[in-house]
Amino acid sequence: MSGNKGKSLAVFLITVVIVAGMLAAGIRQKNWSFFTVVLMFIALTFVYLDFERGSVSSREIGLIAVLGTMAAVARLPLAALPNIQPASFMVIVSGFVFGPRAGFMVGSTAAVVSNFFLGQGPWTPWQMLAWGLAGITAGLLRTFRPRIGTIGMVLFCFAWGYLYGWIMNLWFWTAFIHPLNWKSFLAAYAASFWFDTLHALGNAGFYLILGPRVIKVLGRFQKKLKFTLS
Repeated sequence: MSGNKGKSLAVFLITVVIVAGMLAAGIRQKNWSFFTVVLMFIALTFVYLDFERGSVSSREIGLIAVLGTMAAVARLPLAALPNIQPASFMVIVSGFVFGPRAGFMVGSTAAVVSNFFLGQGPWTPWQMLAWGLAGITAGLLRTFRPRIGTIGMVLFCFAWGYLYGWIMNLWFWTAFIHPLNWKSFLAAYAASFWFDTLHALGNAGFYLILGPRVIKVLGRFQKKLKFTLS
């Protein structure tokens, strides 16, 4: 037992040294894109470690894998359209039905799986975080507003079209825009306005057409499995 603890401590210390070195290199070279990607990996690692340490059954893991894959597959057919993202809708309804933790895991899984087909890159951790946060907030929304209704959910989905875009704009700004100042920041966000608007309208449209039905189906699965990831 003590040997395993010693190995775990050694791995932890080595990881801390490597991450600290990577962050220091990013700051020294003023490579803010690299710096922010490392921060994303750190944040995601903590979330996944917390999930692993929780009391998660094999059924829960299987459900998350299925929902994440469904969200990823939903993204692929419309990938050629400008920022129409069915994955956002699937992540939101999954988090709303099964809770914040499930919502985050479904969102982050959807980003990784879909990017195996659409292309992995430094944007992947940002997408994992953005969709994960959409799932978390959807779960929290049901906690505080369980009877929010269709109009409220449509507005929530619409808002996340912009919120997702604003999160991804941070990656774009640090990766491709120089110099990094308020003018370039505002210009980057202004340039994405129409794409974010299409994302927001797509989210609202998907919920209006499919939302109540999908939530009803997922609710049946939740009752059969008798659990909520919180």
